[in-house]
Amino acid sequence: MDLLRSLPLGLYLEQPQTWLHKLDPRVKFIWLMSFLTSYSFANNEWRVLLVALLIIFTLIARIPQRVWQQQMGWLLTLTFLVFAIAAVSPDGLGVDYQPRLPSNPQVLTQPAKANNSPVAISQSGKKYSYVLFHKGPVKVTRRSLDLGVRLSTILFTVIYSTNLYLLTTAPEEITAGIESLMQPLRRFKIPVTELTLTLTLSLRFIPLVLEEVQNLVRSVMTRAINWKKLGLKGAVKVWMIVAERLLENLLLRAEQMASAMMVRGFTSPHEHRVPWHDLRLKSWDWIAIASLTLFWAIRIVLGHEF
Repeated sequence: MDLLRSLPLGLYLEQPQTWLHKLDPRVKFIWLMSFLTSYSFANNEWRVLLVALLIIFTLIARIPQRVWQQQMGWLLTLTFLVFAIAAVSPDGLGVDYQPRLPSNPQVLTQPAKANNSPVAISQSGKKYSYVLFHKGPVKVTRRSLDLGVRLSTILFTVIYSTNLYLLTTAPEEITAGIESLMQPLRRFKIPVTELTLTLTLSLRFIPLVLEEVQNLVRSVMTRAINWKKLGLKGAVKVWMIVAERLLENLLLRAEQMASAMMVRGFTSPHEHRVPWHDLRLKSWDWIAIASLTLFWAIRIVLGHEF
């Protein structure tokens, strides 16, 4: 069991350097926010398009297959299960109730013969049915299908877009870009440098947490504990001891990190500035900005939910 390889969420891929690595972190952050915000009040076609764009970006960036195959495989499996469960669930899950008949006033309605769901017949002769599939206990309606698409696509978009950003952007680049974008907040006396420093340490702490969890799980597995003899109470007691040990190890790591900073004379982020990256927009960054403008133009024109 190797969590750093089987679950590389939030980790940075140093090699190989793809074109996504070379983009300015501020441009990538704005792209990330665009993916997360353009989802709101969008139609299902746009939501599916966002998922397709993330997969296309991963493929054309030539990220090694070993890096994204397992992540994307598990995530696609999870989103498909969410879609299937939501699609066959009662449409009463939605709070915002929608009319079961089309809003077109030219549509004439007739009661259905096979079931009690309403069926509409338009002037062109095309039938409209609220129930899309009904066989035995399985019943898929327009509302439940729409809910399934919404839940599955937002789950994939939020998780994978964030993971792709962390995969192709170093923690120092992330904090430097966010600090640059947050400079106007200094006028309101917001400690921007302290916030970005805390974010840097948090991102650097993620691999340490995974390493500690991995070591503790391995230590439990090597002891060949007979869980059947322990029973539920004994198993809970063992895992509580493991969790307590994990917390102690993480606090020890944090104390060691703080001591290392103090030994190096780090007392204030304003007095000890470390210029990690020189943030300058290059030619491919301007191309990405132009593509972002096109992205939002298409979203406004075609992706709005009416």
